[in-house]
Amino acid sequence: MTQGAGHGPVLKAMVSWRPAGPDAGPEAGPEGGRQTGQAAAPGNGSYGFADASGAPVLPGTPGVLGAPGTGAPGTGAAIGADGPAGAPASFAAPAAPVQVPAAAPPAGYEATQLDTRLVPEDYTPTAHDLPVIAPVDADQPGPLYVVGDVHGYIDELRTALHAQGLIDAEGHWSAGTARLWFLGDFTDRGPDGIGVIELVMQLSAEAAAAGGYAKAIMGNHELLLLGAHRFGDTPVNSTGGTASFLAAWRLNGGQPSDMDRLEDRHLTWMSRLDAAHLTDGHLLLHSDTTAYLDYGTTIDAMNDAVTGILQRGDADECWDLFRKLTKRFAFRGDNGPQAARELLDTYGGHQVVHGHSPIPYLLGEVGGEYTADGEERTPVVNGPMAYAENLALAMDGGVTMDGRLLVAELPPLS
Repeated sequence: MTQGAGHGPVLKAMVSWRPAGPDAGPEAGPEGGRQTGQAAAPGNGSYGFADASGAPVLPGTPGVLGAPGTGAPGTGAAIGADGPAGAPASFAAPAAPVQVPAAAPPAGYEATQLDTRLVPEDYTPTAHDLPVIAPVDADQPGPLYVVGDVHGYIDELRTALHAQGLIDAEGHWSAGTARLWFLGDFTDRGPDGIGVIELVMQLSAEAAAAGGYAKAIMGNHELLLLGAHRFGDTPVNSTGGTASFLAAWRLNGGQPSDMDRLEDRHLTWMSRLDAAHLTDGHLLLHSDTTAYLDYGTTIDAMNDAVTGILQRGDADECWDLFRKLTKRFAFRGDNGPQAARELLDTYGGHQVVHGHSPIPYLLGEVGGEYTADGEERTPVVNGPMAYAENLALAMDGGVTMDGRLLVAELPPLS
């Protein structure tokens, strides 16, 4: 036993036991044996006890343990002894206990004084050591942040999160009760998609311990990576002819290093992501498409339908889901506001917040524009883009095309 603060070591007496009769097995403990060094009384299989001289004793004899035997208590019969019940027997007086003199303390010994109490007398671990390090007021949740497409650019992600005060210089959660949503597409195209997934999983645990949260939405590239890993080159039905998840993954920036480092825990985490979430009047989705409506008329029903498809594991069904959630530009143009309203009327909220389509694409600023020196013009993204009569907010800053990885705080909408 360990030594307590301000007290000497506590010693625990150890007692060795052995069987008292033929029924006691080699592992018999205090209920099936006796102290080693004393002879057991002969018997017919029941447990017996003897004093220091070897003489059998009865239950109730002062200073000794008793156990049931063949003799009747109070008749003088030895416990476990052969012969008729009630046969007289003599008993030896118990030996006097041996007095062991106390050892003298060593020279220079000083008695230990009780240490100063380190914690208050009313200290209890459950009151002080819970993992939540900040009080949580359910009526006043922390600020809401969203992150656009990351695509493996982990350094840019860390820089953007740190600039918003969401992580510290070491990459750990530092935002207390803040709420953080990633809008999907963690892998492909960039250098370290698995590192991005690891960071998001880490922040999810750390934020929860601080009373906030960090959660994620399913992106089409999560569907693509799951399909490439699960189905490989298995042919799927495609409107463009024969296709496979693995071929599509390679064509859309799949990184072999991500596939090599993919573990079961990453696959499980991705396959359980929701496809949409509503909070503070913001309808959070990955893709700017109305195809979500094909899977349910409520957010819960739609999320359950997407999860069910992934759990069933049918290649064609998964491919159809991937194809639909890869569509884009539903909220752009003259019919864009109506498409956004259709989603909002069905799932709730006042604004659709999405990734998937880079802001330069939405603005038509990609390709064909050159500077006076003949250099292709680099898209300039200063922040999220509100459009479709302010019913949609684009969060993909185009980090894969020299744009920005966007992290933005969203105000509550009512």
